Amino acid sequence: MTHAHITTWLLALILFFIAIGLHKAGKSRGLKVVQMILRLFYLLIIATGVVMLFDLGPITSMYWIKAILGVLVIGFFEMVLTFTIKGKPTGAVWALFAVLFVVVVYLGLTLPLGFYI
Repeated sequence: MTHAHITTWLLALILFFIAIGLHKAGKSRGLKVVQMILRLFYLLIIATGVVMLFDLGPITSMYWIKAILGVLVIGFFEMVLTFTIKGKPTGAVWALFAVLFVVVVYLGLTLPLGFYI
């Protein structure tokens, strides 16, 4: 299930940057399609994360923290995209998104269920 989870958030990240690119190119119809597919991937990320979380034997508090931060990262995905589309300033939202994303990936790799590089 770990590979499915990593695949879904990696594809969501790619779709996110495609959506940003479509907005900058002025292709609103393609942007709407990519945004809907991206929202489906948000659900898949949450579903695979929940399955992984409850497949663990003893769930430590660090896994709960990672899960909460992961949901916040998904929220910041959507906030950056929405603020960009509406023409609002996105500097602070991008910064929080980047910091949270790095923290979640770090926790995912260092917790016992993660990969050892």
